[in-house]
Amino acid sequence: MKTLKNFEAIFTVAVAIACSASYVSFMQAPAGKASAAQSASARHVVTVTAKRLTAQEKQLSLLEERQAEQGITTASIL
Repeated sequence: MKTLKNFEAIFTVAVAIACSASYVSFMQAPAGKASAAQSASARHVVTVTAKRLTAQEKQLSLLEERQAEQGITTASIL
């Protein structure tokens, strides 16, 4: 009987802590909205400058990729 009373006390304390924690979390301002507004004004821009592949180079690259997936190793000639 004494063990049952201890479990009842532990349960009551756990429920009280959970209720107070949820109440406190609802009273705080959501962090997602504030950080989204700040990040919108500080966005970084990335510019990529690279040489484009010709159609022949692209086909050769695709062929090499397929061969690599299949485990075939051959030397490619441009």
